[in-house]
Amino acid sequence: MMKSLLILCCVAAAVLARPDDKYTDKYDNINLQEILENKRLLEAYVNCVLDKGKCTPEGKELKDHLQEAIETGCEKCTDTQEKGAYTTIEFLIKNEPEVWRKLTDKFDPEGKYRKKYEDRAREKGIQIPE
Repeated sequence: MMKSLLILCCVAAAVLARPDDKYTDKYDNINLQEILENKRLLEAYVNCVLDKGKCTPEGKELKDHLQEAIETGCEKCTDTQEKGAYTTIEFLIKNEPEVWRKLTDKFDPEGKYRKKYEDRAREKGIQIPE
């Protein structure tokens, strides 16, 4: 998922605009680790954002705002959402490189943002698949 997820990364960044110009914190209590560690749940979110499956309400919020969150570096994210975005990106790069590739192909086809997120992952010792 890029700034997530990229992605998904922004599973944590599930969002609706609020008056303070931040995404809603309505889904900030979602158990991100449960999603990332459960192939079935992760696949459902990925399919949602890739327009290949149905979306839960939080999946739809993620999908609706993911592109903007990626492009702005999660500018409108709450602290929880931003941390979740990086957790998700790093998890995907390390554990689900094919999912990472699919998400970056869709949301960053020119690779404008991917480098930034992958460089950050490298700084944390995560190897980036070629």
